[in-house]
Formats: sequence, C-alpha cells, structure tokens
Amino acid sequence: MPSKNILVTGATGYIGGRLVPRLLEKNYRVRCLARRPEILRARPWGRDPRIEIVAGDVLDPASLRPALEGVSEAYYLVHSMTGGEEGFEDRDRWAALNFSNAAKSAGVQHIFYLGGLGSHEQELSPHLKSRQEVGDILRASGIPVTEFRAAIIVGAGSVSFEMIRYLAERLPVMICPQWVGSLCQPIAIRDVLSYLTAALEEPQSAGEVLEIGGADVLTYRDMMMQYGEVRGLKRRLWQISILTPRVSSYWVDLVTPIPSSLARPLIEGLKNDVVCRNRKARDLFPQIQPLPYREAVRLALERIERGQVETIWSGAQSSVSLDHPEEFSLESREGMIIERRDIEVSAPPTAVFRVFSGIGGTRKWFYADDLWQLRGFVDRLLGGVGMRRGRRDPDSLIPGDAVDFWRVEEVEPGRLIRLRAEMKVPGKAWLQLEALPGDDAQHAVYRQTAFFEPKGLWGLLYWYCLYPIHYAIFSGLSLEMKKRVETLSNPS
Repeated sequence: MPSKNILVTGATGYIGGRLVPRLLEKNYRVRCLARRPEILRARPWGRDPRIEIVAGDVLDPASLRPALEGVSEAYYLVHSMTGGEEGFEDRDRWAALNFSNAAKSAGVQHIFYLGGLGSHEQELSPHLKSRQEVGDILRASGIPVTEFRAAIIVGAGSVSFEMIRYLAERLPVMICPQWVGSLCQPIAIRDVLSYLTAALEEPQSAGEVLEIGGADVLTYRDMMMQYGEVRGLKRRLWQISILTPRVSSYWVDLVTPIPSSLARPLIEGLKNDVVCRNRKARDLFPQIQPLPYREAVRLALERIERGQVETIWSGAQSSVSLDHPEEFSLESREGMIIERRDIEVSAPPTAVFRVFSGIGGTRKWFYADDLWQLRGFVDRLLGGVGMRRGRRDPDSLIPGDAVDFWRVEEVEPGRLIRLRAEMKVPGKAWLQLEALPGDDAQHAVYRQTAFFEPKGLWGLLYWYCLYPIHYAIFSGLSLEMKKRVETLSNPS
C-alpha cells in the first residue's frame, strides 16, 4: 500500500468527486475536507475503509489544522465562483491564503492545483486572472506546487461543456457574440484525471506550471458545430458584435440551467484564447495521449445515456431523508430534464419494490391507465410498438424484458428498476422507480424519477407541451403507489 496520506479539498465538486475514487483505486489513503461530510458519506466510495472525511472550510483557518495533520500531499480543487458572481475573486484569494498557511504549518510536502489556461499577453478576464492568482498564492507558501492549467473540460456535468451542450441541443439557429471565434484547446475529463493522478508519482512535476489540453485546437463555433454533428443535429450560427457578456449571460440563463451569475464570468473568459503554449506536460507524462474533441464528446454522451455520470457542476444532491411526506423537484442537468418525486411510505423497502416491480402488463399502470393506453395507440399510429407487448412475468423483471412500450434497462432486486422508453419520442426517455430506506425498518421512501433527453427544439416543445399531462400522471402514480403498498402491508 502506498504510504502517502493525501488530502483532497473540493471533493464534493466536479473534479474532486471524480478524483477521489481514482486515488482509492491506486490504494492511497485519502482524507477529504468538506463543509458537509454527510454528502461525501452518501457517495458510493464514502464508506471505503481507506477514506477519512473531516468537516472543514477553507474560509475557516481553524478547521484546516486537523484536516492537514499528517498529510504529505494535498489537492487544492476549490473554486468560489459557484457561490455567486460578486466577490468570487476575494473569496478565492482568502481561501488560498488560509490553505497555504495551514499547509505550511502542517508540513505538507506537495500541493497539486488545477487552474485555467490563458496568456498574460492578452488581458485576462477576472475569472482566468483569479484562477492564476490562486496558483501564485499557493506557491508563495514555499511548498512545491504542481499547477495544471486547462481550458474547457469535456465531460458530462462540466459547467463549460454543459453550456455548449445545452445551446447546441436546444437552438437550431444560434445568434452568437464575437467570442465564438476565440481559440480553445478542450480536454476530456478522463485526461485531466490521468494528469492529476500521474503527478503523484512524478517528482519532476513539483514546482512546474503544466498546460494541459486535448488533441485539437478549435474555436467555440467549431465545438458547438462538432457537438451537433456527433448528435446528428443540424445547426446554424450567426455571429454578431453587439452581444455583451452580460446580455449573453442572460440568454444562457434562459436557455440552459446555468444561472447568469455563473455564466457571465465564464463568458467573459471566452474572449481569451486558451491554448497550450508549451509541451512540458506531454514531455513529463508521455503515457497520456489526450483524446480528440469528438471522441471526448462521444464518451461524455455515452456516460449520460448509461446513467453513469459521477459528478455535475451544480454539486451534490440532497439526502434521502424527508422533512415532509412528499417532495417534488423539476430540473435540467446533464443534458436531461429530470422530474423526481419522493414520498414516504409506511412499509419496508422490500414491500415497495414488490409492488412497483409488478407494474404494467395485465396489472396495467395503476393510475390513469386509459391515458397510458391512448399514448400506446398514438405510438402505433406513428409506427411504434404501442402497448401490445405486455410483460414476460407479472411478478419478476430482468434486464432486457419488455414492459408494454418500455424496456427494462436495469434491475437491483429489492431496490430499483429502470425502464427505457421505446415509444416514438423526439429524444430519449427513462422511468426509474426506487425503494429507499426510511427513518426506521418499517418506513421507506418511494422515489419516482422521469428522465427526458430532448433532441433539438422539437424535443423541448414535446416535453413542455405535454408536461401538464405528464405532471398529473406522474403525481397520481406516486400517490397510488403509496396507497397500494400501505394497503398490502397493513390490510386492516
């Protein structure tokens, strides 16, 4: 087992949340610093015996001392911009100063940091300038720092990539500002993680600023057009000079789930060319061969389709515990529209699973079955499979089974089934039903999640035009599920 004891800050974030399991795969002992440790404990790796999760905040110097005790290497992956547009530079500055002072006092031997590309030959945006200033502050501690600088990270859930993704998905014609002609060297998330982990075993990386990028140098226009080509979407871009970063950020806020407070500093940075100007990283790590942009996009889309997105820019999700009997959320992330309903059930999870795993076929759809049948009739008119297939067995499901116009994609006995729609829709759709533990053995949470990945503008129109009907059906289904489970578990 490697002797290094490694601290990861920002483990609830997009990069940190993916780095930790890769460090565990290499058998390192990992300590994570988090303001809310319970979020990390809920991750698939959160209870690994090689991991320690401690409460702390880089803006609270006193909380850093116990977190850094006995640590030999530390990853600094904190970024304050998600906390709001105003003042993020000051927050980043104070956080880096607190951390570097505490790390020096604790005897940390090496810091690894991920910043942003950008040449001082151009006037850097506040966002890029702040990213590079953080590296300077960490180096001023006297501790050897390996600073990686990257541009757009291509991966499902990355904020910059998701901005490009949503714009390309939802707008067949885009009116774009001048920045679409700036040059960028996007890099796949798997390559970023490869560099971050490989640096632990490469002592010559200490004290270096390493510029990392993918195999292609592209304009932002190229990236949006190539994304559309990978997805089979025809797109047109018109470039005009009157759109300011503020106006562009409001447009991004309207069309994508990224708020204007986060979009604006990102957009301001797009005026800068962000490309690698040296080969230090390639020379130090010749085993890493960065992917081309199209391949990185294809891999990101595959992970979304398989439901294997590890982390997203908006951070960790809330816990399962319910303060109210029923909770509802509707959001857009990872390129999908997601409607989730949680409802508390007075029965154990096994009873909940037993009921929902019998849905469809001869038992019908529990609520508004006439509307389900009508949707199946329309699907047959459009050349689809309709509702005529039924199901193989009324009580059990296995992956690959047909359930009316759904296909069973995944089954976790006693916990989850996921159905993929095979009806004609302008996009892709899934329905996931889960039985989760409640406050005690005699209570559970029934979670019902509808996923829709719209294809182009028609996909969005389809979702929003039919959403009032979908809302009524899914709401009624969750309440009927609760009623059936409790009736069968408590017949009196």
